[in-house]
Amino acid sequence: MVKTLKIFTDGGARGNPGPAAIGVVIKNNKGEVLKEYAEYLGKTTNNQAEYRALLKGLELAKEFKPWEVICYLDSELVVKQMNQEFKVKDKDLQPLFVQVWNMAINFKKVSYHHIPRDFNKEADKLLNQELDKRI
Repeated sequence: MVKTLKIFTDGGARGNPGPAAIGVVIKNNKGEVLKEYAEYLGKTTNNQAEYRALLKGLELAKEFKPWEVICYLDSELVVKQMNQEFKVKDKDLQPLFVQVWNMAINFKKVSYHHIPRDFNKEADKLLNQELDKRI
């Protein structure tokens, strides 16, 4: 069991909608990589891919049984929706929001933080490698 995990997630589509993939990097508090994950999603939107990356990151984090999970995304929209600063108006994003919200219940503390794309290069690289394999 680890006390704190940092999850870096990224989702993206080439075209919007278009072929999409996700990348997830899970690190411990020292910055050591504990797990990396990439998955091809098929055709979807950028925002849907961002939510699916976050959902997968939280799902993968459960195996480490952390007390706290700190999520870092370069999607300002998803971060503001998860922090309840923005309403989720898009009907296709609403069920994804609910799934992430329900997944977060598995942890004592979860926070969501927007970071510039330059600070999310590892997750971005994973998703782009996955897209390059498929298209």
